[in-house]
Amino acid sequence: MHSAGRPPAAFAEEDSVDVLYSRCCGLDVHQKSVTACIMSPEGKETRNFRTMTRDLLELADWLVAKGVTHVAMESTGVYWKPVYNLLEALNLTLLVINAQHIKAVPGRKTDVKDAEWIADLLRHGLLRGSFIPDRSQREIRELVRYRRSLVRQRAQAVNRIQKVLEGANIKLGTVATNVVGVSGRAMLEAISRGVDDPEALAALAKGSLREKRTALAEALRGLVGPHQRFLLQSQLRHLDFLEEEIVQMDKEIAGRMRPFEETLECLDSIPGVGRRSAEEILAEIGADVSRFPNAAHLASWAKVCPGNNESAGKRKSGHTGHGNPWLCSTLVEVAQAAGRTKNTYLSAQYRRLAARRGAKRAAVAVAHTILTIVYSLLRNGGSYRDLGHNYFDERDRLSTVQRAVQRIERLGYEVVLQPA
Repeated sequence: MHSAGRPPAAFAEEDSVDVLYSRCCGLDVHQKSVTACIMSPEGKETRNFRTMTRDLLELADWLVAKGVTHVAMESTGVYWKPVYNLLEALNLTLLVINAQHIKAVPGRKTDVKDAEWIADLLRHGLLRGSFIPDRSQREIRELVRYRRSLVRQRAQAVNRIQKVLEGANIKLGTVATNVVGVSGRAMLEAISRGVDDPEALAALAKGSLREKRTALAEALRGLVGPHQRFLLQSQLRHLDFLEEEIVQMDKEIAGRMRPFEETLECLDSIPGVGRRSAEEILAEIGADVSRFPNAAHLASWAKVCPGNNESAGKRKSGHTGHGNPWLCSTLVEVAQAAGRTKNTYLSAQYRRLAARRGAKRAAVAVAHTILTIVYSLLRNGGSYRDLGHNYFDERDRLSTVQRAVQRIERLGYEVVLQPA
């Protein structure tokens, strides 16, 4: 670090060799204030601003007047977003930095020193910005993430209904696969209205569930109290509200995703990927993946690949680390769905790895493969072509046959191979 008492002329003359950006600014962003430090050939200048729109516009005017070309700030919660929204309209290079990557020396931390430290690292080219998509993609991403939150809340609401039923000795979940399906919903509404007759409740079953009316009548015999009926009524109203909100979000997202319809259909062709998961993947990484040099960089950014932790020639934990939690969770869910498909390359890979490393590691590995496929489709175009469920056997036929023969021989049999 440079001494704060050094004259500006000496400061600029000594460091001119290492400086990559002559006019840059570091921002230390908080909820109510922003500390800005500009470093230029004229010296160092620091000012404080509030975070109201009027004050941030004053910050933007000050940066333009000083001829600043590069600006860096920490990704502190959501407080960087108002600053970024106003500065991205200017002809500036904006970098949003992970706070863990730029920690200063402990014990000498103030807002001014933080801003100076960020500006000093930026002018020497030592900062690496996070991936911040353009405004249109950020809007789609917010909508998709909020819809995912609503879906999670719906699952929580269903679990709360199941909890109330268990407390009332109602074992509907042991007979019906979907407690809030058409049949289950009719039974729940009848219970909330005060119907206690198990036979009458079982008669509300629809479709294939009618074949289980005897088991349903036994499961619906319970002790439902007034407070539990009140809870069911409230929870069913809440469930209706969440489902309606999810439908509205689906419509809004579908309208914004209309320009990417062909891309979504292409991603939907991957085993395990549905329409909603394709929208979530596209919202997180965007249709233009040229910002990632190759699929390995994208997988590293999403953290669906093993981490590097080696010291003294010893390989330690390969923990994947913390990446984009929204994209990572979507990919793992898609990988688990792909593992349940039949006669596909991804299901063969999942079963092959799950037998040796466990289901969770297999899901992460298949998620990595799916993200690699997504990158290839977005980068090169075309459609998905499955390698087949016997790809791993066909890749090395001789070794596959030898392993099978040795396994049978260990059981005490003599094997004679003859081509079919």
